[in-house]
This record gives sequence, C-alpha cells and structure tokens, in this order.
Amino acid sequence: MIDYITGKLKYIHTDHIVLECNMIGYKINCPNPFVYQQRIGDIETIFTYQHVREDILALYGFENIDERDLFMKLIQVSGIGPKGALAILASGVPIQVAQAIETEDEKFLTRFPGVGKKTARQIILDLKGKLENWTSAEVDIPHPPDIPQEGIDDAVEALVALGYGQKEIKKILPKLESEKQLSTDQYIKKALQLLLN
Repeated sequence: MIDYITGKLKYIHTDHIVLECNMIGYKINCPNPFVYQQRIGDIETIFTYQHVREDILALYGFENIDERDLFMKLIQVSGIGPKGALAILASGVPIQVAQAIETEDEKFLTRFPGVGKKTARQIILDLKGKLENWTSAEVDIPHPPDIPQEGIDDAVEALVALGYGQKEIKKILPKLESEKQLSTDQYIKKALQLLLN
C-alpha cells in the first residue's frame, strides 16, 4: 500500500486533489479538498489509503495518520463504503463522531448521508471502544487560514459529491447565502454544521 505521497499540489476539485510527484499527477479523493485551496503550488504530504476492487482502483488522502485510521475503521463497517466514510470525515468533527460512537448516539450518526438507523447501530457495534486516538486525547488537525472569497457554488457541488441531496441542500442554502465573505472551505464547514444540527 502507498503510505503517503509528497509532492506539489497542482489543483483541487470538489471531491479530490491532484498531487504531482516525479512528473506523475496522483488523483487523491479527500474528505474536503477545499481545505487545501490556499496551498496550491505548495509541497504537501498526504497520507493515503489505496482502495482496490475488481472495477476500481482509487487513492484516498488525509492530512494526518489519525484521520486515515478513522477512515479505515469506518470502511470496515458493513454498509459504509469509502464515499460514506469521506462524508463523515468531511464534517470536520471526527472527535464528535468518535464521541457519538462511544455514547451510542445513533441520532447524530444518522445525520450523515447514507447512514440509516441500521448502519448507525452497526458502526457503534463495530467501533465502540476502538477509537482511543480520538477519545483519549485531543487530536489537532491543522487547517490553513482562509482568505475570504465567494464559494457557495463550489460548496454546493462538494456537498453533492459527498452524497447530500438537493432537497437537504436547498433547506440550508438561505442560511449559507446570508453568510458574507466566506471561503469555499468555510461554506462547506458551515453547511455541514447546519446539516448535522
């Protein structure tokens, strides 16, 4: 497995980034690619997970090892695939996810796209007591400072890529539009907070 890739961040998309290493551009699916929007052109180290199936070969990338480990635990749960795990991590609140699992808070978990009551119960059964990194210590996930800019359209595209429906997005759109001068990353975080409340 490819443990990590260090290279130049070439560009970002709603569901992935492209990292150039030794003249090869690696497409890496990320929970929220827009956290990298101010780092295009910088040298970055992305911790990766290589997903292999008969019909797909994909790379998933994370800012740190703990985030990747949580992703790998989530995809081992029946009913949670890579896309579903990314949607959970994209919320930006992995510590709250871990706490919800430990306290058996099914209501919180079912707010994520594709997670029904049965899957939420399965997540709790499979992972409760196995998330020490997230529940026993504070985990610092650094994010770069954001430069204010319009980004609602990109944020909506990112939410669709994460699996949220148009009906859900339309409900929170007025609140997003009332926020002024936010970056795309900030709009996504705000939208996810609204969707999870």
